[in-house]
Amino acid sequence: MVTVEELIGGIRTESVIGNIQMPVTDIQLDSRKVQDGNLFVAMRGTTVDGHAFIGKAIELGAKTVLCETLPDALVPGVTYVQVPDCNDVVGQVATVFFGNPSQKVKLVGVTGTNGKTTIATLLYNMFRAFGYKCGLLSTVCNYIDGEPVPADHTTPDAVTLNRLMGRMADEGCRYVFMECSSHAIVQKRIGGLKYAGGIFTNLTRDHLDYHKTVENYLKAKKMFFDGLGKDAFMVTNLDDRNGLVMAQNTRAKVVTYSLRSMSDFKGRLLESGFDGMLLDINGREAFLRFIGKFNASNLLAVYGTAVMLGRDPMEVLTVMSTLVPVNGRFDAIHSPKGFTAIVDYAHTPDALTNVLTTIVDVLDGKGQIITVVGAGGNRDKGKRPLMAQESVRYSDRVIITSDNPRNEEPEDIINDMLAGLTKQDMQKVVTIADRREAIRTACMLAGQGDVVLVAGKGHEDYQEIKGVKHHFDDHEVIRETF
Repeated sequence: MVTVEELIGGIRTESVIGNIQMPVTDIQLDSRKVQDGNLFVAMRGTTVDGHAFIGKAIELGAKTVLCETLPDALVPGVTYVQVPDCNDVVGQVATVFFGNPSQKVKLVGVTGTNGKTTIATLLYNMFRAFGYKCGLLSTVCNYIDGEPVPADHTTPDAVTLNRLMGRMADEGCRYVFMECSSHAIVQKRIGGLKYAGGIFTNLTRDHLDYHKTVENYLKAKKMFFDGLGKDAFMVTNLDDRNGLVMAQNTRAKVVTYSLRSMSDFKGRLLESGFDGMLLDINGREAFLRFIGKFNASNLLAVYGTAVMLGRDPMEVLTVMSTLVPVNGRFDAIHSPKGFTAIVDYAHTPDALTNVLTTIVDVLDGKGQIITVVGAGGNRDKGKRPLMAQESVRYSDRVIITSDNPRNEEPEDIINDMLAGLTKQDMQKVVTIADRREAIRTACMLAGQGDVVLVAGKGHEDYQEIKGVKHHFDDHEVIRETF
């Protein structure tokens, strides 16, 4: 049993009131989940302040409270630990409570705007193919060596994260691969973790509703690499102008990957089709079941990371040739009518451009592109007109529809997207707010050799409307239409 004294030994406190030998049975951030003997952390969130629920947590059995402001009335028998900022210390406290799990595994973090899920998942699948027990922490789902654990955020809160990693370590996982979102980095959700390595993919506009400026977004990503230890490695993308910026202040050993420049892991895309690509990596060729330059870049990151983790390059290429794309990432579904439908998670202007230019390259003028696209509600509004512009630039027809409207009206989001288009652009565009009808219409318009791109939701099997998640899967709708 861990005591309060052991949990707070490495953190800065302002005051400690009560018995520091108090045993702690668990840590909770949600007062509703508190049980007898738990430590309750009063986090200040963007909409809710945990300090308002200290009393409720104590009623349910909390014996220790970690907070920034002490309550007016202190309850006898409860230990209060006051700190300057709960966000700064909760990760360290959780790490100690769960037995420092990141020191028992080789933990690799992936950050960047696009490619995080693909890279983390492919590394997880690859190292399981090598015969190791592995853990995965990703947008799509968390896995403890094959056992799925549903994911609510790209990166869980610090307590959930350490709880999951503790289970992974206890069950014999040797490697853990995780996505590190910019929100999680800024909010210190990954504080206290020890990384064996970090991967930088790219940086384009995203999450400006939260970070406000691209510079803040960049700084958030860079914080991850600044925090790597000198015994860690960093695999960074030279094809992104921020690739070396991210490495400026890291203590980690830096290696590079690129499709365009001399680098430690140099790739050349030799052939590409809707069934896969022939990729040359450092002079060795392999046929891989992925499509497009952006996936070639993702695969270079996977290859470089596996080599940095000590695997033989030929062994890595052999296993890579058996891997398949991640659910909702450039999923190709072939129609009996002779056209191809592609489901992709692209929900930023840059990701949409990557997918569409890949389709343009593969089609080589031999078919039309019909794009179904929307934008999420209650998120960065500035990217909406840009996504419409990119869709029109590379598509022959565009159907602008609803994505996850959340608490906004779908028509308002669609109008924000249309605001970026000229009268000439509008000749290519129709708007259908009902996403199911939009997908059906696109499939009806497509002929032999054409491609229908359904963008924005990828792996998601729901639409979030007015706070309620309704079942909706782009793949299912496409297959029903076929």
